[in-house]
Amino acid sequence: MGNGQCAVEDMVTSLEAACGLADLGFFAGKRVFVTGHTGFKGSWLCKMLCDVGAEVTGFALEPPTDPNLFQIAGIAKGMRSVIGDVRDLDALSMVFADAKPEIVLHLAAQPLVRESYASPRYTYETNVMGTVNILECVRKSDCVRSVVNVTTDKVYRNNEWEWGYREDDPLDGFDPYSNSKSCSELVTHSYKSSFFADGSVAISTVRAGNVIGGGDFAVDRIVPDCIRAAMQGIPVVVRNPYSVRPYQHVLEPLHAYLMIAQRQWEDSSYAGCYNVGPDDCDCITTGGLVDLVCAAWGEDMSWTNRYDGGPHEAGFLKLDCSRLKQVFGWRPRWSIADAVERTIEWTRVWQRGGDVAACMSEQISAFGESKMSAAKGY
Repeated sequence: MGNGQCAVEDMVTSLEAACGLADLGFFAGKRVFVTGHTGFKGSWLCKMLCDVGAEVTGFALEPPTDPNLFQIAGIAKGMRSVIGDVRDLDALSMVFADAKPEIVLHLAAQPLVRESYASPRYTYETNVMGTVNILECVRKSDCVRSVVNVTTDKVYRNNEWEWGYREDDPLDGFDPYSNSKSCSELVTHSYKSSFFADGSVAISTVRAGNVIGGGDFAVDRIVPDCIRAAMQGIPVVVRNPYSVRPYQHVLEPLHAYLMIAQRQWEDSSYAGCYNVGPDDCDCITTGGLVDLVCAAWGEDMSWTNRYDGGPHEAGFLKLDCSRLKQVFGWRPRWSIADAVERTIEWTRVWQRGGDVAACMSEQISAFGESKMSAAKGY
């Protein structure tokens, strides 16, 4: 390799670090353990890792919906996929010990607020004891160096403030889902203090806002509801159009998770807790988001306001991501309008029977290029 090529590669790495972009090439050949890999975010994450040659082992329940992104995009072809329940410590431990991971990304969860009201015990068992179990595996391992526990923006005690929540604000989620994720944060902090205070394993928690993107077929989520209504040619029913949420494309937090996993591998002092969400201009109402989906879809798509008086959910919620920006130079790169356009793009490919895996790879590449362009001032 010539000096010129080395210089170019060094410049690329420097630019990636400057704009808070994960160096995906870092994960080539790394042994990565992903819980919740069959879900929406997990499928995108494994696609990113498999595309760069990481040795990925996933542990999760069967895909949660039919259809689902994991099967549609053939994610299992590039990794070792194990179907299991994070509540089952024995099964998890066996797979973990065999995988000998160097990096752990914990995404497995019961992720729905309304479902948590219907099944609170299951929600706590999965979200709290699942975290305990994965950290037990890490504690007994001699090969793990970097762990990221993915939680949610809903871990904070919600005061309906107009400003974003910071990482040192009180944790006290209201509903069983949000509260169980607050507990997951506390469990992680306890394990760090009790067993990893020497920095031998770098552990971070990351609190992400609401994500959208191609391949989300979940029930009780607004964009999948929009897509289903559009494909049926009926108006979207919106139960709370005035709630404000930090919506972002799924690649935004996934890049942040990988960036943190990489940087704390290289220097354990980066381990901590971080918010990841959009800038204030992209924290919009649910009704505003649906307007964007309708415009992007076309075909006279419309929606109707039908508040149903459902269980308690936060009305106003956004994150202050200053820490992630200051520590890593991170910035969100796709606006909410961009995120909606990319979601519809993927959906149209799937709708016509196209190559959705190739579409995912193209979007992953485009996202990286958009960050690089931003760093270079284009």
